[in-house]
Amino acid sequence: MLQAWLNGTFVPMTEATVSAFDAGFQHGVGLFETMAARHGRIFRGLEHMERMRVSAKELGLADTLRPEALVDACEATLAANALQHARVRVTLTGGDMNLLARGATEVRHDPTVLIHVQPPTPYPPALFEQGIGVRIADAQLNVADPFAGHKTLWYWPRLHALQRAASAGMQEALWFDVTRALSCGCVSNVFLVKDGALVTPVARGEEPKDSPMRSPVLPGITRAAVLSLAEEGGIAIRRERVEIEAVLSADEVFLTNSSWHVLPVVRVEQRTIGTGTPGDVTSTLRAALVERIDRETVK
Repeated sequence: MLQAWLNGTFVPMTEATVSAFDAGFQHGVGLFETMAARHGRIFRGLEHMERMRVSAKELGLADTLRPEALVDACEATLAANALQHARVRVTLTGGDMNLLARGATEVRHDPTVLIHVQPPTPYPPALFEQGIGVRIADAQLNVADPFAGHKTLWYWPRLHALQRAASAGMQEALWFDVTRALSCGCVSNVFLVKDGALVTPVARGEEPKDSPMRSPVLPGITRAAVLSLAEEGGIAIRRERVEIEAVLSADEVFLTNSSWHVLPVVRVEQRTIGTGTPGDVTSTLRAALVERIDRETVK
């Protein structure tokens, strides 16, 4: 039976329970990170945990997280379950707290930290060889929402958009913000390739200093790895506002996350992207990322 790490103690997954008054259960107060492990080590785990630490501090959830200790706990959980290759999730909630009953200055709580691991999701090779179709999400992201661009537990809208996409025979949905700029997928960052250059929406923390609003785009860890690999490969990079016309006229489109790494998009609803097959830049970056993950995680 798989073991979970719950607040510093290993427990069977079936016993990894939290209080009915936990803020994550009661109000969706919390953050999470999903990571890929290879060879018993997590790919860029410290970057994931640092992103969680920053979000927890900025959103007022916790200010005492120690990224290095969390990575150690994740890898200990891998070892406890004898898993070399795995999907790792860390969930951080507000713990047993009642924000409505206490003033802000009185709120002192111990967050709940849960780490669980499982074998990696098996994706059919055809997804990467043939590419996928995506739908445009019905809802839009709010550029004035201070919680946008953080990996919070409030995922219902995105799961709903994924369900709508699946019912239409597509594997993801693209989200635009209220200004009609491309933001992200439900569970992914988005890249375009145009005339050999790599284009991606500006993420949280990349905005111009004089910008009055923060981007609702999550600064993805896999996204950052792909940008670094593109730079190493001499590919021009542009972080900029992207509208639907640019998406539809792109030579290539692909999505990134820690589970599927790089996933080519060949259709946006009824419109074909490029040649309708995964492009050379997408394939090159996917191969480079898979190699980099393996290299960085081999002990």
